[in-house]
Amino acid sequence: KQCRDNIRKLKEMMKIMKYEAPTEFGKLAETISEWFAPIIRMWRFTKNNGITEGFHRKMKLIQRRAYGYRNFENYRLRVLVECGVNL
Repeated sequence: KQCRDNIRKLKEMMKIMKYEAPTEFGKLAETISEWFAPIIRMWRFTKNNGITEGFHRKMKLIQRRAYGYRNFENYRLRVLVECGVNL
């Protein structure tokens, strides 16, 4: 229900921006129109891959701090320890 309300409000706001507001807002309304489907998907499906990106960033930091690991097993253990896995 909230998603439907947001869609309705966004469409109303886009009409106002397109026809009643200054030119810059009309351009913004056109941009929102082009990205309308992804914006709606964002509201409907709130999942993202932030956790995965966080682990990936942590792994890169570990590798950078160690100037590269020659032994993959040592690197793997370090990643597990840094990510809070009990060994």
